[in-house]
Amino acid sequence: MRLLLVEDNKRLSDSLRMTLEDDGYAVDVAYDGLDGEEMGLMDVYDILILDIMLPGKDGIEVCRTLGNKRVRTPVLMLTARDALEDRVLGLDSGADDYLVKPFEVDELRARVRALLRRESATKTGILQIGDLILDPAMHTVKRGGRPIELTAKEFSLLEYLMRHPNHLITREMAEGHLWSYESLVASNVVDVYIRRLRRKIDEESDVKLLETVRGAGYRIRDAQENG
Repeated sequence: MRLLLVEDNKRLSDSLRMTLEDDGYAVDVAYDGLDGEEMGLMDVYDILILDIMLPGKDGIEVCRTLGNKRVRTPVLMLTARDALEDRVLGLDSGADDYLVKPFEVDELRARVRALLRRESATKTGILQIGDLILDPAMHTVKRGGRPIELTAKEFSLLEYLMRHPNHLITREMAEGHLWSYESLVASNVVDVYIRRLRRKIDEESDVKLLETVRGAGYRIRDAQENG
């Protein structure tokens, strides 16, 4: 999952970024409203965490602009203002949730998870290819009824593949989904995660779902979709 964090308090931003990255999210960061808006328009994010009081352009206007441009990224708005009219203004501008500073980081993490569950439910809900079942809301994976334990990055990569069955996912596409722009990753890191997934998903099954297309990328094969 890829998040965009727009917060001008660098100390708070760094703290939130590290916490979210520890939870397995890829996090891109902007420190003013203009940069945040540009990034929100240019790339696809699973969640936007947006402060209201920003230099350049405030979060309310950023949220409105993204909505007018038909960007459907769920927005969690942060603010130091707790007045009812401020909360109403934020929600009316298109925000999906609202968190007042100061807040406990565990509450922010819970609200991010809740938005992701809500978003998953409005997309496709439970994903299934053959006897492989992934539940985004419960964060569980089963193959043939057998529970499979995955790390956050492994889960995110598998979900990405399962949302695009039989489609080629290049290394660059996978890296962009799993890591932020600022992350330095080894050239073979996606291959490493694919090998881990293959060992956990395919090793004990006669039908192999994960494929490597030499020199191009990867795909998960769904025979039923092919008819």
